[in-house]
Amino acid sequence: MKLALSPSERRDWLRLARTELVGPVTFADLIKRFGGASRALSNLPDVFRNRHKGGQAAIPGLDEIEDELERGAASGARLLLSCDEDYPANLAALDTPPPVLWALGQTGELNRPAVAIVGARIASAAGQRFARTLAADLGAAGYVVVSGLARGIDGAAHEGALSTGTVAVLAGGIGDIYPREHEDLYAQIRDRGCIVSEARPGQVAQARDFPRRNRIISGLSSAIIVVEAELRSGSLITARIGAEQGREVLAVPGSPLDPRAKGCNDLIRQGAAICESVEDVLQALQGFGGFQAPGQAWLQGTGTSADTPLNAVCEQVAGLLSPTPVSRDDLIRAAGGQAGPVLAALVELELAGRAEFSPGGGVAAT
Repeated sequence: MKLALSPSERRDWLRLARTELVGPVTFADLIKRFGGASRALSNLPDVFRNRHKGGQAAIPGLDEIEDELERGAASGARLLLSCDEDYPANLAALDTPPPVLWALGQTGELNRPAVAIVGARIASAAGQRFARTLAADLGAAGYVVVSGLARGIDGAAHEGALSTGTVAVLAGGIGDIYPREHEDLYAQIRDRGCIVSEARPGQVAQARDFPRRNRIISGLSSAIIVVEAELRSGSLITARIGAEQGREVLAVPGSPLDPRAKGCNDLIRQGAAICESVEDVLQALQGFGGFQAPGQAWLQGTGTSADTPLNAVCEQVAGLLSPTPVSRDDLIRAAGGQAGPVLAALVELELAGRAEFSPGGGVAAT
């Protein structure tokens, strides 16, 4: 969905994206239901009130939005909406892309073929050398290297790709440099590559922000390569999300005596491709000509029954939810109908605090 919005409509798009309890899934459903951000904002208090017995939706004021826009402009960053023509194509192909991104630097890098390299923060010297060399080789083959600016493997990957193109995805906002030791690397990527964030400019990263960052890292990329990772590593989250998004997943094998290899070796056991050189990556990407986001078929649905009251559908869907996340496709099938009413019910349930969506697109009872 590509739209040319007026300045006021762009502000409303940002306001809706920043509204409390409105994540990417709810945002997409509200836009689909009401036809645009302005109408969604107008109707949101009623939708919210119906499920919260007189409560009000925490919609940010225009002054708050203007402040964010001014901060972004002051930093030199550019606001990209998911309806913009030059919004990253790989992210736009997801069924629920991040509604807004702030991008600083060479934004054209976001629409070039890209591969993610991620791994351990406390990485071995050999692992960092491999990541740096692999990034340089991928750059020479025409790929932008995407990573998360973290210590260890991430930093080495960015360094290896500085001359050919690299994108750093932040958990915090533009200007929130973490770790601080990467200030110089941040400046080099800003000048020669691109820095991306879903958060408000200057926002300090919290632990909950990193899975969302990982979703963007994988979403921008055609493949995710894990160089070193322990079994509980956040890099494995990136790999899992990438697999759910239909990306290629590769892992660098390592010694069973090194805890930093256990996550990679486990990925290989689960079916990830082995990565020992750039040739392995290029072979895995052969024939990879883009993708359709998993689950997009349900967007074509028009509703179980137009005569079914939304409240009844909400209760039916709520009864199907459990603490274990389930995909929306499975939920729609279990509800015995088409997509429209089920998706509308999920919007209502999330606003009511009765359902929550995981970064991978699953939905569970709260």
